[in-house]
Amino acid sequence: MNGGYMKKKIFTISFISVFIDQISKIFVSSNFILFNRIPVIKDFFYLTYVKNEGGAWSILNGNRFLLIGITIVALYFILRYIIKEENINKFDSVSYGLLIGGILGNLIDRIIHGYVIDFFDFIIFGYNYPVFNFADTFIVVGVILMIMAYIRSCFNENSGK
Repeated sequence: MNGGYMKKKIFTISFISVFIDQISKIFVSSNFILFNRIPVIKDFFYLTYVKNEGGAWSILNGNRFLLIGITIVALYFILRYIIKEENINKFDSVSYGLLIGGILGNLIDRIIHGYVIDFFDFIIFGYNYPVFNFADTFIVVGVILMIMAYIRSCFNENSGK
């Protein structure tokens, strides 16, 4: 397909992802009590409003400006790659769109609040998984899709297709 069309699709998916992420965070921060656990599926899934001042798993906790800097640099290289890339397909546009949308969603929180609003809280096999949000989900799904595309391209190269 047309590379320009696919790039517009990336930015549309990014915008929708940021919108979903920010609306959910506004809802949670306006209607939930900090650290209060609301059971959705008892002993498995809760909604818990937390403020994460670090990265994933609270890595670099309290290093707001470092995390903002790392995020801006990562976004720069991702956007630079997308702008230069001519062979973006539908699958790629979804993965890049989700990735950029997720990164921007958490970046907005860090810039405006100084922390990221998280609320999805799972207990899996007795392990209380770190609380996360839609932006985190979009980032993980985007990366998984990128890995799948890479693996698929390796198989296509090896099979001569």
